[in-house]
Parts: sequence; C-alpha cells; structure tokens
Amino acid sequence: MADRGFPAYRARQIHRHLWQVPVVSWADATDLPAQLRADLDRDFPLPRLTPDTTQQSADGTRKYLWRLADGEAIESVLIPTGSRRTLCISSQAGCALGCTFCATGRMGFRRNLTPFEIAGQVREIVLANPDEKPTNIVFMGMGEPLLNWPAVDIALSILNSPEGFEIGARHITVSTVGIIPGMLEFAQRPEQFRLAISLHAPTSRQRRGIMPIEKKYDLEAVLKAAEAFRKRITFEYVMIAGFNDTDQDADELAKLARRMGALVNILPLHPGGAPDLTPTTVSRIRIFADRLRNQGIEAVVRRSRGLDINAACGQLRVEVERKRREART
Repeated sequence: MADRGFPAYRARQIHRHLWQVPVVSWADATDLPAQLRADLDRDFPLPRLTPDTTQQSADGTRKYLWRLADGEAIESVLIPTGSRRTLCISSQAGCALGCTFCATGRMGFRRNLTPFEIAGQVREIVLANPDEKPTNIVFMGMGEPLLNWPAVDIALSILNSPEGFEIGARHITVSTVGIIPGMLEFAQRPEQFRLAISLHAPTSRQRRGIMPIEKKYDLEAVLKAAEAFRKRITFEYVMIAGFNDTDQDADELAKLARRMGALVNILPLHPGGAPDLTPTTVSRIRIFADRLRNQGIEAVVRRSRGLDINAACGQLRVEVERKRREART
C-alpha cells in the first residue's frame, strides 16, 4: 500500500475481505477507494471454487462438489446439528491410500490442494450465506491431510486466526490414517487443534486387510507418535459387519483407547462408499458401544447423515463423473 501511495490501514481492510468479510470480487469491497479496487482486480484477482453440483439431504446435510481452476473436483459436506454447523473439508483431489471402505481411495490420487483451495471451501460457504459460517471444521473429506501438510499447516492458520475465520482450535479436527512424519509436525503446533486417528480395526493384522498404509506405518508406531499430542485424541472406527464388530474386537479396542485416553467415535459404514462391504446392524453397533462403555471407555455412536444423497466421502464426484462418461458415450 505504501508503494502505491495508500495509507497503511488499507492493507488491513484488504486482508479483512479475504476471509473475515469475504467479497466475490474487489469491486464489492466498497470501503476501498475505486482506484484501489481497480488495481486489486487487475493485479490480485480473487479466485473462486466453482460449485459443480450441490445435494441437499432431508436431514439438512448438504454436499458440495467444487470444480477447481484446472478441472479437478473436490467435495465438502455441511452438517447442521442444532446451533453447530460442521463442515467436512477436503485436502487433496483423490487419495493415494486405497482404504477399501472409502470411495475416494478407489479413485486414486490426482493432486494436493493449495492452502487457498482448502480454506476456500469455507470461504464459499460464507460467501453464499454468512449465517451458515461453519462453527466446526473436520479434515475428513477427500484426501489424507498429513500427506499435504505444508498446505494444511497454512490452512489451519487461516481457519483459526482472528484475521481469518476465527474458528476455535478445539473446534478444528485433523483426521489421519497415521502418517507419522506429519503427525510429529502437527504436534508441534501450539494451538489446541484436535487429532483423530482413522483406526477402523483394533489390531495391526486386521487393519492391514483394509488399510494398505498399515504396511508402512504400523499401528504401534502410529500410537507411539500420537503420544506427542498434549490434547485428547479420537479414534475413528467404521463398523464393518463380520470384520471388526465382534466382542473380542471391542475388548481389543478398549485396551487401545484406555492406553491413549482416547474417545472412540463409532461410525456406521455408509453403504454408498463401499458397496462390496456390509454395514454392521444398528443393534450390533449398540452392543459394541455398550461393551466399550462398560470398560470405562467414552464411546459415541455417530448417526449416518445424508443417506438419501451421495454423502459418503468421494461418492458424489464418482457418481457425477460416471454419469458424464455415460452421457458422452
């Protein structure tokens, strides 16, 4: 601003319109002089994520498929629960890890997202309706966040900073399958961000059957790395019938949760994400959760949301691209 002959406070006004009170284009930043707005539009045009497809569930869940500048597509899911609005965001286009229960893993890896493309998922929600600004953020969309740590690191600052979206660190959760180098770097951040470990099986042998990453970073090494966190961690546990839902599985999981002081999030398998796997029944999930609680473990059974839309991670992109291929042929 000084180089262009404007007072220093104009820089603060410009920054405010990036995230706090975002604008579609600089022309909408009417608190700035017309000449400055013209200069900004010419030299620093604001990029956008283009909404390709939006689906609204009967339970209020809304899923977005965003088209990026290079034609790639990513997903976000807005989940309202009372006064809480949780936005599940993506950190990569596609995913290289190939977990068998995940539609994103089946599409393969395309590329990492930039910090803007990550934070921009929140920005687009706010631009559409400031009253729907997310109160909670979970990095549980497409991709493995800790394989894109440099961009996720910056995005976390934008999400949390008073000069950004000012979302409390305790309301921002990063989920990982257990990328140990990224976990150790994440643990160095001083804020109270939350860590969730995609566990999904209580033993290394079982985990290897559904999560190929177990061969590189085994369960014991992942738990050892998690000890670097000063905050309570969460185990994410998708229930798969006949695979990880027995009483013995519950007992083994209780041992791990007790050792780490972890909360267990029990997740019904979304049938759209893995059509060749069978979800555990509601009654069996209840018995499993009670068995954990009877051993002193805090276990929360999450309700499946968006069952009437393509709400499983990666499912909307797969479905949209399938229909477009069929239309072309």
